[in-house]
Amino acid sequence: MIPLSQVKYQPELSRTYLGSPSVVRLPDNALVVSHDYYGVGCPRNHESEESLTSIYRSEDNGATWVNITHIMNCYWSTLFYHNGALYIFGTSQQYGSIVIRRSDDGGYTWTHPTVPENGWLFAGGYYHDGPNYHCAPVAVTIHNGRIYKAFEDCTPCVWGTGFQACVVSAPVDADLLNAANWTMSNKLPFDPAWIPKEWGRTLKPGWREGNVVADPDGQLWDIMTFEAGPLEAEKSARIKIEDDGKRITFDPTTGYFDLPGCKAKLTIRRDPVSGEYLTIGNALDDHAILRQWAREEDDSFTRFHKDHSMRQRNKVYVLASKDLWNWRRVKLLIKDETGLKPEDSIRLSGFQYTDWQFDGPDDIIFAVRSAYRGAANFHDANRIYYGAVPNFRQLL
Repeated sequence: MIPLSQVKYQPELSRTYLGSPSVVRLPDNALVVSHDYYGVGCPRNHESEESLTSIYRSEDNGATWVNITHIMNCYWSTLFYHNGALYIFGTSQQYGSIVIRRSDDGGYTWTHPTVPENGWLFAGGYYHDGPNYHCAPVAVTIHNGRIYKAFEDCTPCVWGTGFQACVVSAPVDADLLNAANWTMSNKLPFDPAWIPKEWGRTLKPGWREGNVVADPDGQLWDIMTFEAGPLEAEKSARIKIEDDGKRITFDPTTGYFDLPGCKAKLTIRRDPVSGEYLTIGNALDDHAILRQWAREEDDSFTRFHKDHSMRQRNKVYVLASKDLWNWRRVKLLIKDETGLKPEDSIRLSGFQYTDWQFDGPDDIIFAVRSAYRGAANFHDANRIYYGAVPNFRQLL
């Protein structure tokens, strides 16, 4: 397994879990990692929602980490550096408003969104009244003079089937804290009628956690995490982005493609040197075990594997594509080294929701939410790890 340093450990007795890691390197060479909290024991805001994010810095290239601050009403957020400032961009809470913050001192202090002029971009409803905005730490993409990020509106607020895809964008040199500079596309719900008949029985089909990516011809797409119950095939959905982000459409006859790892959140970026697309994700391996679980009706099963039997997150791969549509595994990056039996490893160990960035001329840095050595199950993460992939182009 590639060497990892631990950014954060959360004791299991707290019934609080660690989610949504994001990572960035600053011009002063410091590293910054963020993550949020979820679970029945985690801190909650005035709407009784999960909403807390913590920020960490490393001054020694990731060997050690210091928690430098916490941010309330900040959730599912992406770190990115743009025009001389550090930003964190996501929602105000689980199923909240779309908000953005800026730090001018490397992550120690942040602006506080309260109105449309200082970062409160698109207002959500109270608690689970719509809109219920959702996202993940995915790439913030610059294309043809605009900056883009994918979101979803989970209205009605039903996990899995309720997510409506959308995209927000602004001119690349605009004041990103001013809502007047941002445009939101139409919202596109997933229609179960779009499931191909040859896929057979599916449960709770839906998309979420989109990535805005330009294909080699310059066409923008929203590439989705996609699950459809016991479907074994790893099929992603691609949503076309048009009119400078004002309009998105989906064609079910051409809108699916094979993407290993797409049943869990992905971050996709294009290498400006080789032109290849890269992601880090949880491609499925132990198909026989997963097929058996798909047939089980045992109520004692972990709830995640009852509704979503095709989930395996105890291995992490670097994947690459020359054209965005045809993907290959190029490196097994992380695997469970506890010695557990394969089926127990799948149940109890998970390295997931990896966020990553190109770093310098030849490397990749990443942060990964991990359920490992003591976690209650593969999903409820007790650790955030940081790592690096040196000389990544040698893998391509």
